[in-house]
Amino acid sequence: MQFFEIWLIGIGLSMDAFAVSVCRGLATSKPTVKQYLAVALWFGGFQALMPVLGYLLGLEFGRRIDGVDHIFACLILALIGFNMIREGLSRAPEASSEPGAAKTATVEKSGAVSLFLLAVATSVDAFAVGISFGVMGNVNIANAAWLIGATTALLSGAGLKIGSLFGARSKNKAELVGGVLLVLIGVKILIEGFLK
Repeated sequence: MQFFEIWLIGIGLSMDAFAVSVCRGLATSKPTVKQYLAVALWFGGFQALMPVLGYLLGLEFGRRIDGVDHIFACLILALIGFNMIREGLSRAPEASSEPGAAKTATVEKSGAVSLFLLAVATSVDAFAVGISFGVMGNVNIANAAWLIGATTALLSGAGLKIGSLFGARSKNKAELVGGVLLVLIGVKILIEGFLK
C-alpha cells in the first residue's frame, strides 16, 4: 500500500477525532497551546497505536484467509466508512448532541481522563483498519502508524480551532467525507485484489 493511500485512510480515520476536537473548541473562544498539544497528542497517539495492535492481530488472521484477504480488507473499510456516513447523515446540524454524542458525553471536561476516554473511543476504527493492514500483509505498519497519527494530530488541532471559530456546522460534513474516503479505498483494494 502506497503513502498516498495510507494518508487518505489517515484522513478518513481522523474524522471522529476531528469532530470531537470541534466539540471541545465550542467550549473555548481562544484555545491555548496546552489545549492544542493535548488533543494532538492524545488523539494522534491513540490513532497511531491502535492500527499497530490491529495489525498484529490481522497478521495471524491473514495467514488463515490468504487468497481472499482483499475481500476482508474491503469489507472492514467499507463497514467503517458506511457507519461514518450513516452517523453524519443521521444528525441534524442544530442538535446539541451531535456528532458522536456517545463519544463526546464528557466533552466539556478538560482533564486527562476525559481526553483518554475520548481518544480510545475515536480510535476503535483505527484498530479495525490495522486488522485489515495485517490481513493484506503489504503494509509497513511503522510508516502507516506514524502517518495516521500525525494526520490525526494535525486535524485534531485544526478541529479545535474550527470549533472555537465556527461552531458545530462542519462536524457532520467531516464524518461524511471520512466515510466516503474509507469506502472508496476499500473498493480500490478489492479491485486490485481481483486483478492480481
